[in-house]
Amino acid sequence: MDVRRRPLPASGDRLKTQKLKHPTTTETLLPLYLTNALFFALFFSVAYFLLHRWREKIRTATPLHAVTPTETAAIVSLVASAVYLLGFFGVASRASLDDLSDDEAILKEDSRAPGPCPAALVDSSLTEEKEVPLPHKTVDSLAKEFKTNADVAAAPISLSSEDDEEIVEAVVSGSVPSYSLESRLGECRRAAAIRREAVQRLTGRSLEGLPVAGFDYESILGQCCEMPIGFVQIPVGVAGPLLLDGKEYTVPMATTEGCLVASTNRGCKAIYVSGGASSVLLRDGMTRAPVVRLPSAQRAAKLKFFLEDPLSFDSLAVVFDKSSRFASLQSIQCAIAGKNLYMRFRCSTGDAMGMNMVSKGVQNVLDFLQSDFPDMDVIGISGNFCSDKKAAAVNWIEGRGKSVVCEAIIKEDVVKKVLKTSVEALVELNILKNLTGSAVAGALGGFNAHASNIVSAIFIATGQDPAQNVESSHCITMMEAVNDGKDLHISVTMPSVEVQSFLRS
Repeated sequence: MDVRRRPLPASGDRLKTQKLKHPTTTETLLPLYLTNALFFALFFSVAYFLLHRWREKIRTATPLHAVTPTETAAIVSLVASAVYLLGFFGVASRASLDDLSDDEAILKEDSRAPGPCPAALVDSSLTEEKEVPLPHKTVDSLAKEFKTNADVAAAPISLSSEDDEEIVEAVVSGSVPSYSLESRLGECRRAAAIRREAVQRLTGRSLEGLPVAGFDYESILGQCCEMPIGFVQIPVGVAGPLLLDGKEYTVPMATTEGCLVASTNRGCKAIYVSGGASSVLLRDGMTRAPVVRLPSAQRAAKLKFFLEDPLSFDSLAVVFDKSSRFASLQSIQCAIAGKNLYMRFRCSTGDAMGMNMVSKGVQNVLDFLQSDFPDMDVIGISGNFCSDKKAAAVNWIEGRGKSVVCEAIIKEDVVKKVLKTSVEALVELNILKNLTGSAVAGALGGFNAHASNIVSAIFIATGQDPAQNVESSHCITMMEAVNDGKDLHISVTMPSVEVQSFLRS
């Protein structure tokens, strides 16, 4: 843009800025405010009409692409009003620029950064890119570097200034909330140390045995474990290789229990030398069961029949599946308690464990049902009919997450040499302990030796939710002698394993 500065008058005063001149716009048939109001009303009324029509099509399973002449006219009107409104806002923004003076308009249109030209700061002809050779690191140098970094990370964190002492006293007195230390200080390690000292003073107990240094507190900020004061170290061992479905797996286990990894490793060895185990995925679907209240038991029953009607399922599935491209509604199971209705939604969730995914889908369906059942009062997104992190018969019978069964045949010589026992003794022990003993105890899903031990150790080592060990360790172990009583057939059936899975080649 060619800009020429106007001459100053003899008095030295600058000329008053004048507004830039632009061609006048063509006069409209109606006043501008009436035209705008007309197109605004047209846009929103047509949009409401189309949304209402599409909702009816979803409920009646009518294809969305089948449009009537009325709908075609509505779509054209929607596009036309949208084009006008976009053009109007563009004119308005230009008009705001027209109200600026010459100097103000020039400054607004000049998007260059203030100061000298960036190209003048560095002479590109004088700078050359030089390739810097990477230093060659030996194993010994890497070991020394690792040890140095570990020593720095493990350095004890202490209150090193009077400011830290004042903050601790403020936290103890309650004038500074403990949860706000990270945002106030901007240092997660320092916040953890201050919070830790405040806890010691408030409780009068020492936390000397709880490590605080050597952990990356930045990695958990806003992700998990709010208000940290340290961390707990859990050793991780490996069992295996486990030969399952023709593939070998190394099983990580995080535990502080002695002999757990060793006994699991011995079982993996027995399976491996006997030819491996095989598995079958029986069902894969996460559940969520909201509880709603209606004015009467009859209304609750009407909603129950509507949800369980096959003709309604397709419409509900479309609404549910909008929550995620991986979500796919499988079934809806209902239970009534008076005028309260519990709706157990089951859906596939891909590789994700899927609790958040299924909860979002359930919320979509509840919002959809409000139009036909406006008297429905949503009490909770979860009514414990799911059932999550609790031992429940519905999980044992219907399953939750992944329902699997695994089996293997352990040869007679392997039973004797590796397991140090006999086939007959194992079969008898399984009947009297895992089956009969558990029945006498009234166990729910606990017809096994110690499945919870192994499931918990694997969950902690692989970052699963340890609390879901409750239902994930539901397991029934079966043993019987085969091949004329020489070999041992063993199987485990687990109906509700709740895990996040990743398939990698």
